[in-house]
Formats: sequence, structure tokens, C-alpha cells
Amino acid sequence: MPPLPPQERVVQRAQLFGFQRGDTVVLQWQMPARNAPPGDLLHIDRVDIYRLAESASAPLALTEAEFASRSTLITTQQMTDSDFGLRTVTYSDRLQFAGQPVRLRYAIRFVNDAGQKAAFSNVFLVEPASRIAMAPTSLSAELSQEAVTLRWTEPTANVDGSTPPNIIGYNVYRSGSPTQAGRLLNPSPVTSDTYADRTFEFGSEYFYFVRTVSLGTGAQPVESSESNIVAVNPADTFAPLPPANITLAATPTTISIFFPANPEPDVIGYRIYRSTDPDLPLNSWELLTPRLHETTTFQDARVESGRTYYYYITAEDRFGNVSEPSEVVRETVP
Repeated sequence: MPPLPPQERVVQRAQLFGFQRGDTVVLQWQMPARNAPPGDLLHIDRVDIYRLAESASAPLALTEAEFASRSTLITTQQMTDSDFGLRTVTYSDRLQFAGQPVRLRYAIRFVNDAGQKAAFSNVFLVEPASRIAMAPTSLSAELSQEAVTLRWTEPTANVDGSTPPNIIGYNVYRSGSPTQAGRLLNPSPVTSDTYADRTFEFGSEYFYFVRTVSLGTGAQPVESSESNIVAVNPADTFAPLPPANITLAATPTTISIFFPANPEPDVIGYRIYRSTDPDLPLNSWELLTPRLHETTTFQDARVESGRTYYYYITAEDRFGNVSEPSEVVRETVP
């Protein structure tokens, strides 16, 4: 029997990352690809999270032994099989601002089911800013043919209760599901309380939220927590514009019709109507194109010399919305 390939050793030291968001410090780390069996020395049963709070003027240098002796275990997170597979785990630490600048150091340790602790991760260091604006409120969405327009109410204070709010703009996010991470839509902070998303597609559901952006420690931008989430399922009920600038050209055997394409990207074709009586109700005119006409030229070969013919055109989009009739145009066959 051939020997089994060796199993990859379960990594016991995580790489810790973090950032401030509003009145929280968000910590993130990646779990190993797999866990060792229960009872194994390398089995990860839980993750212990440690924090050390110190004055912002304290010396930056700190040994691992000093961190271990001075830090506090702030929480324990139990791990399950679903947490592995290189999944990123997140923990949010709510800040309590006491009015004095503070430096926070965080680290985590993997712990097996016997309570034995692995080495500390790297230490993540942050000097949280207290004057970070609160989140926007009352986010709403309005749909038009061109855009999903978002509006929100600006915050009136910072997370520590101070005023005026420290606002340099807003970041707008969109996702395709309530559980999917949002994608930032704006390349730079929005400086008003509205944003028009012109990249949406009809028939797709979207979830929007907005975060305030403040100037944090070291002039770095810091986001607030999320506004309320707004779900939008855009349905196209908007009719295209009527075709315009129609021109006719007659010969003794045909009348040729020319017109520019509609500006709407979802227009899929046109219907062309004709009458010899301009006073006939438009809905009684003859339809020359029973099948949707996909080009912007048409030749009417069923004409008689000396007669005048009247035409109008409608546009139709892929959702079945039909425009109002165009202006009526006429031509006499020579």
C-alpha cells in the first residue's frame, strides 16, 4: 500500500489587520485552510482577543512579553468547521471615548480544546479618533429611467457627542444581496446628500447603504458605520421617447423613411404606421411593420403616383414599453 501524502500542518499564528469605523475598531484575520482533529495539539477550538489601552504619548516600542503581561482578554470567539477554509473572520470592538487621546494595541491567539495557547499574532496598533461623524440616516431611493437617486439625512454630531460633525463627504455602496459585501460606487467622497447611480440595470435587485467619511488621526479618512440599507428592484416602466427628426424621400414607386436611433440603450425596435387620411384616429392607421422593425430606415413600396401618404413611428424597449407616437410626417408620390 503506497504511503499517504503528508497533511499540511495547521498554521498556528494568524496575521491580524484592523481599522476604525465610526465608534468601533474592526479586527480581521484569516483562518487556516483546515483544522486539526479534536484532541490534536494543533486543533483550534477558539480564538482569544486581547487589547492593551495606553496613552497616545506612551513609547511605541513594546515587547511581546510586555504586551502579554499588560493586555486584557476582551473576548473569546468559538470556532466551528465553517470558519476554516481560509475564511476571513471579523470582530468589532466598541470604543468608549474618555476625552483623552489613546493608543490601542490588539492581538489574538489560537487556543486548542485543552486550553493550550498558541503564540500571539502580530500586534495591530491604532490611535482611534473620537471626532468621527455619526452615520447618515433616512436613506431613501427614487427610480427613474436614467438613475437610482439616493438621498439621506446628514449626521448632526460625532460619535463622542461633539459638534459640529467632522464630515469630508460620503461613500455610497451597492451590493447584489443582503449578505454580499458592498462595492464602493463613488471614486471620491460625495460632498452632497444625494447620489445618482447610473450604472444600475433594470431587472436586477440592489442593496444600498451610505457611510459618512471623516478626517481621522494622521489626516486619514475614517468611515462611519452604515446607514440603513435600502433595497431596490428596478422595474422598467418608462416608455422611450417618441422617434424624432423623421425625413421622407419619394420616387414614383416608393417612399423611403429615415430617422435617427432613439437615445435609450434598451430600445429594440420601431413600429411604422401609415394613413392616407390625416384625420383618421391614430390607432386606426395601418401598421406597416407587424414585426418589430430593427433598423432606422424603411421603404414603403405600396404607393400610388399622385397620392399623399402620412406616417408616424413608435419606439419599443426590451421590457415592452412603447413610446408615444412621433410627429406625423407626409409625402406625395410624384
